[in-house]
Amino acid sequence: MHLHVAIAAVLDPSTMSQPYSFDDLKAFISRRLMRDPTFRRRIVEVPFRLNHPIWVEDPHLDLDYHIRRHVLPTPGGPRELTDLTGAIVGVPLDRARPLWEIHVVEGLFDGNVALIGKIHHAAVDGVSGAELFIHLFDLTPHPPDETGADVAAEPAPPPAERIPNDIELVGHALMSQARRAMSLPGLLGRTVTTATHLVGRHRDPEAVVGAVPLRAPRTPWSAAITPHRSVAFARVRLSDIKRVRAAFGVKVNDVVLALVSGALRRYLVDRSTLPKTPLVGMCPVSVRTEDERGRPDNRVSAMFVHLRTDIPDVTKRLRAIARTTKGAKQDHNAIGAKFIQNWADQAAPSTFVLATRLYSRLNIADRHPPIYNVVVSNVPGPDFPLYLDGAELVATYPMGPIMEGAGLNVTVLSYMDNVDFGFLAGAELVPDVWDMADVVSDAMDELLAAADEIDPPAATEQAGPASGPAPASSTAPVSGDGHADGAEEADGSAATGSSGPRPSGNGSTSGRPAKQKAPKAAKKSGAASAATPSGKKARAATRTPTNAGASPTRKAAPGASARKRGPQAG
Repeated sequence: MHLHVAIAAVLDPSTMSQPYSFDDLKAFISRRLMRDPTFRRRIVEVPFRLNHPIWVEDPHLDLDYHIRRHVLPTPGGPRELTDLTGAIVGVPLDRARPLWEIHVVEGLFDGNVALIGKIHHAAVDGVSGAELFIHLFDLTPHPPDETGADVAAEPAPPPAERIPNDIELVGHALMSQARRAMSLPGLLGRTVTTATHLVGRHRDPEAVVGAVPLRAPRTPWSAAITPHRSVAFARVRLSDIKRVRAAFGVKVNDVVLALVSGALRRYLVDRSTLPKTPLVGMCPVSVRTEDERGRPDNRVSAMFVHLRTDIPDVTKRLRAIARTTKGAKQDHNAIGAKFIQNWADQAAPSTFVLATRLYSRLNIADRHPPIYNVVVSNVPGPDFPLYLDGAELVATYPMGPIMEGAGLNVTVLSYMDNVDFGFLAGAELVPDVWDMADVVSDAMDELLAAADEIDPPAATEQAGPASGPAPASSTAPVSGDGHADGAEEADGSAATGSSGPRPSGNGSTSGRPAKQKAPKAAKKSGAASAATPSGKKARAATRTPTNAGASPTRKAAPGASARKRGPQAG
């Protein structure tokens, strides 16, 4: 079971001041990453696994190992990129080295370059991972000069860190165990109180509640997993999600969950495997406090929601999802933000590792009801364009880990007026994961059609061709009102600023540019169709182009009014 998170970022090198060079890009990435201790540290195991590993500076960091070069096979389209991504994500990180890798991918059909990055979940969660990732980037295509005065002003690298010997590690572990033992009675008492309160909530017929673990229906991916991974990407417009949110009076995250629900329902119906009861989604929830922001670690809890795949009507499904999400948040608040984390700290690593190995080797996940069916994680990103060594970032497809008995993860990240979906699954369980990703835009069309029935578009919006690319916005729409790993939105109104991470601490401007740049149009006419795999619909590649700065082309949903869909006010 691999516990790293990953991202596939697509860059347009045509905006670089100098011709693209792998060596130059590698040197730039190295300079930026080495400023952050997260990328310089490795773990040291405690003897006999008496305690959790500790982080130390790696005195033998080999950047040639961590930053690697690949070239896609012809034709270099989305399918080839996801095949390579699945192969990279399917390999565990070397625990004897800092727990990260960046793979630079060339040979994309449109001349773009992709970065496939992965880092262990012990070092980051969704929020801190996005913050670290953003530190690579600048707000303009002209990065500051890092070869002269800027380099001289850089702080000196930290001195070599002494690695504790085994006796010191064991002594520290025994002291930690003693402290945990002293806190255990209080934790047990709080657990009994919390469980009693939660059971009472779920027995109350008037209460709004979320889903319950271990009561999820079985799906084709509810089984033991192997190391192999399949990957697919999808993209919709943030302005479309906001239009649905405004029409229904729900949260952005409710709409994201409805998109995932619609795609999974279609996939299961097509294979005659749709359960009668709704799928259960596990949504990671950031419990990072304000004073913990910027710390390179993992601080997440979880809430469980019904995806209401049992409801065929899209309007009723979205409203039901909004209700169960509200109940899940109330359940999570009743449990407490740190409850899961406190119990995780109590578990001895040796016991946890042994239990995990037995659970996996004996395929125990096949012998009990699934804990949940799918992880759905939604992280807000920046609403302004970013550049890496001058190359414009045009797409960001995130991916999270899968677990035994739940071999599917859908992670979502917003960027400007795009919302990018990364589907990651067990390759043997969901070999055709692209069939899921391909119907995300159909689910978006259904929701937009339902929104049009509730809140008909203005007459001026109905003018124009019924199909064709959506016009680019003159300003970058706000993306910060989605919630980070399940965090609560303040309200259902349109946001006025982004809560996503902004570049800082890398010599770049930290403020928001006065004027935002619209997403770039596709560089080559017909490029998306050129990358369409044989036998698949041409629009599949259009949804997830490698030059994904262009707004995706979408046909009108059945029953929707024919109109040009420009960005909508939230």
